Amino acid sequence: MSFKDYLHESAQNSRHNETHAYIIFVTGILYFIGGVLASLKLAKSPKWFMFIPYHTEPLRGAVLGLALTISGLTLIVYAIVAGSKYRNDRRWYMQEMRKATAFQEIALKAKKQSINLETDPQKVQKRTEEFKIKYFLWRKEQLKDKEDQLKKE
Repeated sequence: MSFKDYLHESAQNSRHNETHAYIIFVTGILYFIGGVLASLKLAKSPKWFMFIPYHTEPLRGAVLGLALTISGLTLIVYAIVAGSKYRNDRRWYMQEMRKATAFQEIALKAKKQSINLETDPQKVQKRTEEFKIKYFLWRKEQLKDKEDQLKKE
């Protein structure tokens, strides 16, 4: 498996996990709303902890309402954290994929430009040399970045 394929698979996996985080978020909202409605329906005047209603007297569904509310809040917080983590991971994978394909993009641009100028061999040679210079500068920058990373480690 090439590095490009690995990055593509990792980005796809991250996107899949982010979708799961959104589904968990919706489930958490449903649990939270169900718990609040159950708590409000059981007692005429429930006690409030910030925005969470609860009962101190023993009622059949009081524990269920409180459990649904707390688990809903927990799922909402988890989904927000997980979704943002997977989004950042996917952004990193996409940046690395762009770096891996930068040479191919430069080569494609140079090829398109040289095709338009095929009638004049001097211009084609000039474009080829410009491409080589851009490539070597890009490669030198990549090697410098790798050396910097190795020094940091």
